[in-house]
Amino acid sequence: MISELTMPTPHCNHMNRRGFFRIAGAATAVGLLSTSTVGHLAFAAALSKAQRDKLTPDDIIAMMRKGNERFRRGEESPHNYLEQQEVSAKGQYPAAVILSCIDSRAPAETIMDLGIGDCFNARVAGNIANADILGSMEFACKLAGAKVVLVMGHTSCGAIKGAIDNAQLGNLTGLLAKIRPAVDATEYSGERSANNYGFVDAVARKNVELTMVDIHQRSAVLAEMETSGAIKIVGAMYNIQTGVVEFLR
Repeated sequence: MISELTMPTPHCNHMNRRGFFRIAGAATAVGLLSTSTVGHLAFAAALSKAQRDKLTPDDIIAMMRKGNERFRRGEESPHNYLEQQEVSAKGQYPAAVILSCIDSRAPAETIMDLGIGDCFNARVAGNIANADILGSMEFACKLAGAKVVLVMGHTSCGAIKGAIDNAQLGNLTGLLAKIRPAVDATEYSGERSANNYGFVDAVARKNVELTMVDIHQRSAVLAEMETSGAIKIVGAMYNIQTGVVEFLR
C-alpha cells in the first residue's frame, strides 16, 4: 500500500527516495527537485509496480542523482531493510539495472541511497558487459520492467590498472583483455601508466563509454527499447574520494 503524505515538519527539508516515488506521477522530476523545501513524506517499505510504472527514465535518473546528494550529505533515507525485504518478497519492481565494478568501495545502492527492490545490480571487475550480463539486462528491462540501464565505473579502479599493465593471472587475464580497447582508445597527453591516476581514471571513463556502445551493438533488445523511449542507457563515474556520482549522459 502506498503511504499517505504527512504534514510538513521544520526538521525535514529534503525528500527521501520513497517520497519521490510517491508523488512522481503528480509532478515532473524537474519541478520536484528544484524545490528547496518539501514536506516530510511517509516512508514506504518497497517500490510498488504502480509507483515504478509512473516513473520515466529521466525521473529515475533524477532520483539516483538526488540519492547520491543525500549520501554525500549524510542524510540518507531511513531504510527499514527488514520491512523492504518482507514487502519485496511478494514481488519485485526495480526501476533500473546497474552494471558496476566489484570494488568494495563502490556499492551502487548505498552511494545512491537505494533500497531492497529498487534496482537490479550486476557487478564484475571493470564493469564490462559479457553475454551473460547482457542477457540479465534484457531480462531486467524487457521482462521485469526496469527503465534505466546504468553503467558505472569508478576512480582508482584496480581492474583498469591491471589492464593498463597487461596483468596475467588465471581467468583474470581474459577479463582484463576486454578492458584493453579502452586503454588503447583513451586520448591522454601525460604518462600512460597505471601509476598515473589521471590516466587510470581517463581509461575508466572511456571504458564506461565503450561498454555502453557494446550494449547497443550486442543487444538488439535493449537498443530497440532505447530507440522507442522505453529505457535509457546511461553511464556514470563514481569518485571514491569525494563520493560524487557523475552521470556521463
